[in-house]
Amino acid sequence: MLTSFLQVTLLVTAVGTLIAAVLGLIIAILQRVLPKPFAVLLTWIANFIRMTPIVVQLLILFYGFVWMDPLTIALIVYGVHYSTYMSEVYRAGIESVPRGQWEATTALSMAPGRTWRRVIIPQALRSTVPSLGNYAISMFKDTPFLISISLMEMVNTALEVGGFTYRYIEAITIAGVIFLVASYVTAILVNRLEKRLAYAH
Repeated sequence: MLTSFLQVTLLVTAVGTLIAAVLGLIIAILQRVLPKPFAVLLTWIANFIRMTPIVVQLLILFYGFVWMDPLTIALIVYGVHYSTYMSEVYRAGIESVPRGQWEATTALSMAPGRTWRRVIIPQALRSTVPSLGNYAISMFKDTPFLISISLMEMVNTALEVGGFTYRYIEAITIAGVIFLVASYVTAILVNRLEKRLAYAH
């Protein structure tokens, strides 16, 4: 069970969160800087992905791209799916940046790229870190869907162990404790990052 946690559950969550965090930020920025027709199209695509069950997305890629490794499919689906949620968090953070900050960068003739890197994104991140951390924890809880593409993550491994030993309660309880510890550690790390960003301010 611990091996399944490390090799599948934790790996998919960690890499998926990284992909989602980066891609979500890109989506949020593009929605603001692209011409309106393209921004609307991007928003529609993001909404479609977000409102479609993750298990459906897993199955579509699994049967539609049979040459692709199931673990790769999992990383893509979880990363892209959660990026649509994180993009909304980033969007709210970007919109919370005072208008005066935008006007100041214009008055100083700062290049758009420098404006985003040095002014907008750092301020937006301070208010979004807790929500981004919550989505990382939510991704942990969605990993049991991986059984649909033949990936044995921890919960399904626990059920298999329970089937062999006829001790389902013990196996599932152990899986629950591992989830609890992992989620708690993630929450602590997010809290520390939030404090560090606040201190940097």
